[in-house]
Amino acid sequence: MESVRIRPMCEDDLTAAEHASAVTFLAGDRLTRRVNEPEPEPRSAEASRQWIKRMRFFLSIDPGGCWVAEDSGDVVGFAISQNRGPLWYLATYGVLPDRQGKGVGSRLMDAVLAHAQERPGLFSSTVHPAATRRYRLAGFLLYPQMRMVGVVDRSTIPKVSGLHEGRAEDQEWMDRLDHDLRGSGHGPDHTYMRKSLRLVVSRASGRHGYAYIDPDQGRPALLAATDPETAQRLLWEALAASRGPTLVNCITSANHWAVDVGLAARLDIGQEGYLALRGMAEPSPYLASGHFL
Repeated sequence: MESVRIRPMCEDDLTAAEHASAVTFLAGDRLTRRVNEPEPEPRSAEASRQWIKRMRFFLSIDPGGCWVAEDSGDVVGFAISQNRGPLWYLATYGVLPDRQGKGVGSRLMDAVLAHAQERPGLFSSTVHPAATRRYRLAGFLLYPQMRMVGVVDRSTIPKVSGLHEGRAEDQEWMDRLDHDLRGSGHGPDHTYMRKSLRLVVSRASGRHGYAYIDPDQGRPALLAATDPETAQRLLWEALAASRGPTLVNCITSANHWAVDVGLAARLDIGQEGYLALRGMAEPSPYLASGHFL
């Protein structure tokens, strides 16, 4: 693949990178679809716009972590990572299906890992065998993830008290909580998420926690707490906001408190890829975000 060039991403690459992302992840979803699941649908126009908006944010905050693979002017792969203080995370990464297995992905990973330097890091990984092999060789431990799907049995939802709508001034203690759980605060990611997601918090002394809830899909997008009981109350609040089928994902074995809530709500449990970690412990009580980790 000598014709493929790995270079820093620029603003003009966003539309082409989004198209490559949509094609790559649709192919992956179709390949790993379970027999009882509906056929994966192409990314909607609104989802495409949100992807571009998110990547533009990453490009503005930490451009050194954003890379593309280009062949004859076409974007055939992408890797978007970010440094947040002493922590690194990989927001998204992919190579077009017909370019996989030819070393493009390895070169992209080399670029983003060079940006990470020796920082601890994390990201959510698919089960693609070649990709997981690459992650393990890069020093990441692979923690199996679970997901819970279905329609919440609303008769099971308990009365939840002690939660409040989040405010900008909550970010200071939220970043401290992030640091305790994952080694670094989310920083500017909190500012970005508050603009498009509902933020619910617990401010009780010794029982802090927060959850971002997707108002359109009615599901938790990121959740962190000081203790499992607070985490469960936040997750129940997120499930109460669901309308129709919902999803709770990125559940690792250290977060069985989330499994207990999902089973009580009559959701179905299944396996889903890995949480890849390097130089850090498994965060708990914590449900990672796909893009902001």
